[in-house]
Amino acid sequence: MVLENDAAIIERNGETLWVAGIGDKWEGKPDIASTLARLARVDNTAPIIVFTHNPDIFPSIPSKVALTIAGHTHGGQVSAPIIGRPIVPSDFGERYAAGHIVEGVKHLFVTSGIGTSILPVRFRVPPEISLLTIN
Repeated sequence: MVLENDAAIIERNGETLWVAGIGDKWEGKPDIASTLARLARVDNTAPIIVFTHNPDIFPSIPSKVALTIAGHTHGGQVSAPIIGRPIVPSDFGERYAAGHIVEGVKHLFVTSGIGTSILPVRFRVPPEISLLTIN
C-alpha cells in the first residue's frame, strides 16, 4: 500500500495510531493540509506519524504530528573532517542531513539509508538501516 497524501489507521491492543504519507517535495505534490485535515475529521486524539521522502517539508508539518520520518539526503554521502558535509540535497543544508532532529515540540528522523545518489561514494557517512521503536 502506498500512502501519497493519504493516511491509514493502525489499531492494536485498543490503541490507535495514524500513519500518513506526504507526497515528495521535488517529484510529487505534497499536500500536508488536506491529508491531515482528513484525520482531524475522523479522530482528533490519536498520534500521527508522517512519512515523506524529502525532509524539507518538515517546517510545514504541524506540531500535532508526533514524528516525521524522511530519507532523501543519504546523509550527504560525504562528511569531511573540519568542513562537514559539503553537499546535502536540501534547501536547509546540513540542518536535516541525518538523524533525530528536534525543533520546538516537533520531531524529525532522517535516515541516511543504504544507497547513494548521483555518485556511488560514501565517506564517513555509513549506510544504515534504521530501526525505530515507538512506544
